[in-house]
Order: sequence, then C-alpha cells, then structure tokens
Amino acid sequence: MSSQPRQPARIFVSARESSGDMYASAFVQAMTQHWPGVQWFGSAGPRMQQAGVRAVVDSRTTSVVGLLEVVKHLPEIYGEYRELLAAIRTERPELVVLADSPDFHLWVARRVREMGVPVVYLVAPQAWAWRQGRVKQMRRDIGRLLCLFPFEEPYYRERGVPAYYIGHPLAGRIRPALSKSEFLARHSLPADRPLIALCPGSRPGEIARHLPALVEATRILQSRMNVSTILAAPFGFSEKSGTSFFSERISAASIQVIEGETWDVLAHADVALAASGTVTMEAALLGTPVVTYYKVTAASWMLGKLLVRVPYYSMVNLIAGKRLATELMQNEMTGDRLAVEATRLLQDREANEAMRRGLAEVAAKLTTEKDPMARAAEIVKEFFNELHDERQGKRQ
Repeated sequence: MSSQPRQPARIFVSARESSGDMYASAFVQAMTQHWPGVQWFGSAGPRMQQAGVRAVVDSRTTSVVGLLEVVKHLPEIYGEYRELLAAIRTERPELVVLADSPDFHLWVARRVREMGVPVVYLVAPQAWAWRQGRVKQMRRDIGRLLCLFPFEEPYYRERGVPAYYIGHPLAGRIRPALSKSEFLARHSLPADRPLIALCPGSRPGEIARHLPALVEATRILQSRMNVSTILAAPFGFSEKSGTSFFSERISAASIQVIEGETWDVLAHADVALAASGTVTMEAALLGTPVVTYYKVTAASWMLGKLLVRVPYYSMVNLIAGKRLATELMQNEMTGDRLAVEATRLLQDREANEAMRRGLAEVAAKLTTEKDPMARAAEIVKEFFNELHDERQGKRQ
C-alpha cells in the first residue's frame, strides 16, 4: 500500500494571454479545494493574481500575435523567460502548470523537464493544425496534457502524448449578468433595433488591424438599416489603447464602446463580428450568430499559409466539422464583406436559424458532465500522487 502523499508546497503556473489567464485562474481555484495552502507563483494576469497567484511576471506586459510581430518583442519575451526559469530554479516547485501560448511555454517545458520538475499543460497546443513536429517534444516533456476540444485527446494519444479531454471551461460558466431589457436600459440602447457586437480582439495590435474594416462595415450597415453597434472591449481598453482608437472613426460611426461586459454584449447581440479566437467560442456557447475574421501582417500571413494544415481557421467550424460561420481572413476581411455577411444573418431567417442550430450542436460537444476544471484538478492530483508513489518505491 502506498503511503499517504503530502500535498505540494509550491506550484508554478504560467499564462501569457487573456484567455490563458482566465483558464489558469479557474484551474487554480479548483485545485485550491484539493490542496489548500499551496503557494502559487508564476506568470500571472489579473484573474490569476486575484485567485492567489504571486506574479513573478505580470502576463499583461507582453502579449502579441503573428509570426513576425513577435520578433520586435523578443528581448522582452526572452527577459521574462529567463526571469521565470530563475524563479523555478530558486523556489523549486513540485509541479509546473503551463496554460496555452505554446511558442513560449514549450520552451519553458523543455527546461523544466531538464530540472526534473513534472509539467502539466493546460489547453493543448494546436499541433494538429500546424508544426506537428512539436508532438515529439510534447511526448518527452509533458506529463499530462489537458485538452479543451474532443478531437484532441485521440489525436495526441495516438502519438504517445498522455492527453485527457476535460471539456471546455466556458461551457458551464458563460452566461450574461443582465437580462436583455436590463442591458439595453443600462446602456440607453433602443429595444427596436438589431444589435451588432464588434469584437476585434483583446490585444492593441489586433484591434488596430481589425478596427478600420469594422468601422467601414458599421457605416455600410447604418446606411441600409437602423442598427445599434457596440464595440465589446476588455477592461482598461480606452486607457491602454490611447485616444487614437476613439477619434473620429469610432465617434463618427456612432459605435458605442462598452468595456468588461463582453458576455452580456454577445448574449444580447443579434449578430457578432468576432475576431477568430476565444470570443468566437463565447459567441457559440451563447448561441449568437457570428461572422469570424482575422488579419495579420502580409509576411506573417504568407508564412502561416505555408505551415497551417486545417480545413477551417475558426474553432467553431473545426468542432462543427463544417463551414458553420463565415471566415473572412486577411484580404477578405473588408468592410463590405463584413456588412454583407451581417446583413444576411440579420435578414435571412433561415440562415440565422440554421446557424443557431449549428451553434447549439457545437455547445453540446463542448459540454461535459463534470466541470472541466474540477476534472482537470482530479487528473493533476492523481498525476502528483502517482509521481509520489514512484518516488517512494524507488526509495524502498
């Protein structure tokens, strides 16, 4: 019989993006029920810090996307990488948990494994889409891989990676805080107009690339019908982005900016124009018809086209197994195309209802019986106990 394992004293946890911060904070909260008193530290955003993670690095300092866009930030990124590894060497956590951001975290995983610290990876890298050579490293460096999408577990297990499907954390959590009438009243929005949500992304670079086409789409739509248009922004958006984002273009287009209420905006919108990413999953889970898009620099797009091998770019479509949401990528993302697709979903009842049925099917695939983070906590605890038993066996 194995001895009763002690709980770890310290766990390092790292997230680099807003979505990773959200998932990792929920994971920390679930783990705290199993292991109260654990010291959590690492690369942490506001949610993780609120959940009790001591920030060696604040993950809000460097958040970029695009193969070439990262290059100019490499000195800062490398500095944070060294700082985090130094903290791991000094504090010697019993476990390291890395959330998403594989370009950064797979390098961390390699060094951590060399230090002899077991690694849990939350939010599986999309090696099934591109850079499949990463699977070999994942098999070597990751002790447990926690997957949010159902097709990922068999893909990775067939390739020798210990993968576990936990379900999508948003599936059981996402809901509006206000009823539609309360939301409209709070923001002085008329009840007799369609509501269009603009979700350009959370990073300043994403917003800068997407905003011109979204503003143009708004102008076109407003010339055709009476609509209310909301830019769903993260907390602190106006302060971080500066006045240039709120100059003539937004005010002239009568776009209302609402910060920190994305779920309510999406839930009560008739159509969402959403950058490909987590927000499209949020729209799907809330049942809101969505048009997806994304734009990077021309060089990053060309490199990505050579590397990516998927039938669709949007996770909503990948899970559905069909083109459920329109994808307007790179040069296809224009104000006119966005307006055409939004008009179709607003005026074509059959198309609107078909998308809503498809989104309900996607939501069902992402919903599991047990809370995903509770399941993740169980898997991690079992993993830690197995490691403890192995060490005990070697000592005997």
